[in-house]
Amino acid sequence: MKKFWERLSKREKGMAFLACSIFFLVLGHYFVVEPYSARREWVKSQLEIQTNLLERQNRYLKRRTQIEGDLRRLKTKLETLKSSLLGGDTPPVSASALQETVRKIAAKEGVQIVSTRVLSPKPVGSFLTISVQLEVSGEVGQLVNLIRGIESNAKLLVVSEVNIRSLASRVNRRRRPILRSRGSLRTTLVISGFARSRMATDAKSGV
Repeated sequence: MKKFWERLSKREKGMAFLACSIFFLVLGHYFVVEPYSARREWVKSQLEIQTNLLERQNRYLKRRTQIEGDLRRLKTKLETLKSSLLGGDTPPVSASALQETVRKIAAKEGVQIVSTRVLSPKPVGSFLTISVQLEVSGEVGQLVNLIRGIESNAKLLVVSEVNIRSLASRVNRRRRPILRSRGSLRTTLVISGFARSRMATDAKSGV
């Protein structure tokens, strides 16, 4: 090998050196540069992935705090709604509870209940509407206070219909109506409350 190298001219030795250099450069590129570049790109992609995951986790944590707050508020509203529903396991019992509540308000305002009729319950969404029709007698101010007391009650009650008739005595020649001091108005009211959804299911199934 030594004798072979000595027989080569300077030009041939230069060409051989250049060829070896190129060979080692190619080997270095394939075994050093390319693996390093591939490793660098992999590390870069992993950093981007981890950064995106971190941002997603941060957004999730922020969203989670908001969701937990919304759930707490919904639970509070749900508990408030439950307390405002009529009690009782069946529509008739709930109707009795509704009548008793209205009776107490009427007694407080000095309004006389002339007659009461329980209307058929109606499903509304996930609730059951319990309604009663009352005919009451009282003065204007008393009736206004009665309606205000019903709709401001702790139970969720609604006065859905109001029909007022005047009980007047016609006197003198001009026949002008003079309202009596008490019980001068006869009013028909439809008052509705709401019961739990399972009661609505029982009503639909005929239980």
